[in-house]
Amino acid sequence: MVTAEARGAAGTKLPVLTIRGLRARALRVPMRRPLGTSRGNITHAPLVLLDLETEEGVPGRAYLFAYQEVGAHALRQLLATMLDIVRGDAVAPVAVAQKLHSRFTLMGREGLPTMAMSGVDGALWDALARAAGMPLARLLGGELRPVQAYNSNALGLDAPEKVADQAVELLAEGFHAVKLRLGRRSAAEDLRATRAVRQRIPAEALLMTDYNQALTVAEALARGRGLDGEGVYWIEEPVRHDDYAGAARIAGELATPIQIGENFLGTRPMATAIAAGAADYVMPDLARIGGVTGWLRAAALADAAGIEMSSHLYPEVSAHLFAVTPTAHFLEYVDWAAPILERPLEVSDGQARPSERPGSGLDWNEDAVARFALES
Repeated sequence: MVTAEARGAAGTKLPVLTIRGLRARALRVPMRRPLGTSRGNITHAPLVLLDLETEEGVPGRAYLFAYQEVGAHALRQLLATMLDIVRGDAVAPVAVAQKLHSRFTLMGREGLPTMAMSGVDGALWDALARAAGMPLARLLGGELRPVQAYNSNALGLDAPEKVADQAVELLAEGFHAVKLRLGRRSAAEDLRATRAVRQRIPAEALLMTDYNQALTVAEALARGRGLDGEGVYWIEEPVRHDDYAGAARIAGELATPIQIGENFLGTRPMATAIAAGAADYVMPDLARIGGVTGWLRAAALADAAGIEMSSHLYPEVSAHLFAVTPTAHFLEYVDWAAPILERPLEVSDGQARPSERPGSGLDWNEDAVARFALES
């Protein structure tokens, strides 16, 4: 029974919730459109579903994209350990994050521990929004609104004719922008694929590109100069994600904007990258930046620097967070979680429309979850 109240960002009275349990389930969800990148082919999405239980009966939900099945199993173990640390604590995301960060400092928070903590944070915020009876965006002090999105499904390292056909299909799904993966064996092959897509899609449609860290600085400069003038909206992660000096050189010499940020592990690397002039745009990943709590801090950094901030994966929750992101830019849309959601994110006319239901828009289709469950 709820016995106390607190206030949310919008002044709403909130019940004080207490953490009781946390269930984590690993899934292997087939992708409707497999993705081929410079780092390998992805045909299934390894997801970890988080179900927070509170003493007051209010649930909290989140999910994590684990990249590999081994990551999904490891995240489940980390989450079980984290539950032991915070069981009985109040559902207070900032306080819980501080406690978990402290406990994992000696072991190191890089990689999977940060992702697990971010998942916990997302589930906590979802529970608070459900308890308040409001969408997450409103709980945080924002207002629900459509956000511009690009279709980031498919468009892998396939033949130019194939990616051109796919680009047309992806735009027809309700978008005005798509993203093409680059990093083929030669600059000429990348250029042929880019031109094939650019020639097939409408002139007003936007074409983002992504190298997935495939190049050296010298290669990135050479290939980037070849893309300048080809109607590319941005070049994403051309070099190793933490080479901010190299990225700054590329951003300074190329006409096409540079986008980085999906690998920021917390906001300190993001601050370092911004100070180095490493990119024209940033795109934090919800699970690496620190969940909702980390996102809010990242949005403040981007605002202070006057740099546009996009999202990486997790479109259902990110659509809510754009409402409180002063320099909100583009939502990256992937449908990888759609098969296991009761109500997938709606997209039309180039815009994603966040759920108006209480919480962050995540409710599971349990029949689908059962079908795609990984063995423990």
